[in-house]
Amino acid sequence: MAQPSPPPPTGKIAGIDYGSVRVGIAVTDAERIIAVPYEIYRRRNEKLDVQYFQEFVKNERIVHFVFGLPLHCNGDLSDKAREAMEFANKLADATGLSIDFLDERFTSAIAEDYLRQAKLTAKQRKEKLDKVAAQIILSTYLERGCVGTRELEALD
Repeated sequence: MAQPSPPPPTGKIAGIDYGSVRVGIAVTDAERIIAVPYEIYRRRNEKLDVQYFQEFVKNERIVHFVFGLPLHCNGDLSDKAREAMEFANKLADATGLSIDFLDERFTSAIAEDYLRQAKLTAKQRKEKLDKVAAQIILSTYLERGCVGTRELEALD
C-alpha cells in the first residue's frame, strides 16, 4: 500500500474527489499556482478505470495525486474514505505516482454553494459539482503548501 508523500518539486498535480459512480478531477498548472476543474470521470470497472487514469496521467503530464478523504465530522475515517484510500492506492500502483490525502469534509457543500451563486440550474450544478469539489480539494492543498492530512483528525 502506497504511503502518503509530498509531491515532486515540479509538475502538475491532480486533485481527486472520489465517488463510487463519478470521480471529480481538477489539475494544477505546471507552476502550481492555480487549480482548475478538469472533468468528471464516470466509473466503469476497475480495469477501465485504471486505464483511464494511466492515459490521463500520461496526456496531462501529472506527477502527483491528491485525494479528498470524506472523514466523519469527528475526524474518523468513514467507509467512503477507506474506499477512496483503496482507489488511490490502486492508481498509485498503476501509474507509479506519489499520492497524498486531504480532509475534504464539506467540499461538496461549498462547491454546491459556489454553483448556486453562479445561478446554474440544478442539472447544470450536478454536471459540474464533482469537478468543482476536486478543484476545492486541490486549491486547499496548494494553499497549505502541498501538505496533506497527516493525522486523520479534524482540521482547524
